[in-house]
This record gives sequence, C-alpha cells and structure tokens, in this order.
Amino acid sequence: MDDIKATPSGENTVQLLVTYMEMLERPAGDAFPAPIAHAVVTSERPDAAAFLSLYRAVGEPLRWDQRLRMPKATLDDFLSSPSTNLYILRLDGRAVGLCEFDRADTKDVELTHFGLIPDVYGQRLGPFLLDSALRAAWDRGAKRIWLHTDEWDHPKAQATYRRAGFSIFAQKFEEIVP
Repeated sequence: MDDIKATPSGENTVQLLVTYMEMLERPAGDAFPAPIAHAVVTSERPDAAAFLSLYRAVGEPLRWDQRLRMPKATLDDFLSSPSTNLYILRLDGRAVGLCEFDRADTKDVELTHFGLIPDVYGQRLGPFLLDSALRAAWDRGAKRIWLHTDEWDHPKAQATYRRAGFSIFAQKFEEIVP
C-alpha cells in the first residue's frame, strides 16, 4: 500500500488513495437514539488544550496531525471561528468522540474530522455521533456536506459515511509526506 518515494528535497512521500464524498440532503427518518445510557452529543467550543487532548486520543491511530501542526494562535482562531462547529460525544461527561465541521457558516460545509477514541469502538456510538452532528449541520442551513477520507482512515469509515447518506463524487491518488 505505502509506495514510498523521495521528493527533490529528500522528504519521503507516499501515494494515498483519497475518496471524496458528499451528502446533498438531510438524513431521512428519526434521529438515531443514544445506543448507551448517558451518551450525549453537544455543540462545544473547547479551549485548545482540551480540543488537542481529544483530537490526539481519537486521531493518533489514524495518523491525524493537521491540528497538531497549527501554531497555537491559529488553532485558537480556528476553534473560536463562526465557521468552525465541533460536536463532542460524551459518556458520563467524558469526551470520547468528535465531529468537526469547517465552513459551517456556509451552504457548502466540510466535515473535516470525525471519530471516536478506540476504547469505545463497536458500541454504535460512531453512527450516533455522526447522525446527531449531521442533523445539526443541516439545521444550520447546509445545502451540501462533503468530506474526504483515505486509506489510513478507520476501515469502516466509508461504509459508515455511506449509511449516513454520503456518496462518492471523486477519487484520486495524492502524494503526501507521512
């Protein structure tokens, strides 16, 4: 899978298959009920330290690093921006998942990060978080929600997105520095 090449500057790169998906209408039917008592999804604006703690817990197994590379002032601006919406899944008050939207104040919204901490996998919390967050994004006036996922994402990511109502609109190989 990882075909490593070197750039002219000497950095190693990898060709990664990236899949772009979109959702063009609000989820049909009733909202998913919480699969576990005391599971709650809320819109939150955590400070940088709390956000990065959850981001690491969710994203480390998936090689997330985008927010970790942001200077603190840029991250603070991002977290407080009206174009950013964060939905946090909590179990008995403990943050165990996140769904992050960028450009949430536009009609074309990007789902930039979504996931759970590994110790709560397999309990139907992911679909619950995703459904709750998507419905909230549609309630804010979205006309299209899109995302990209890749081979490094959770193995069930694309199937979860499809069940939520997303469909593929493009796929391409991208060269990245691992």
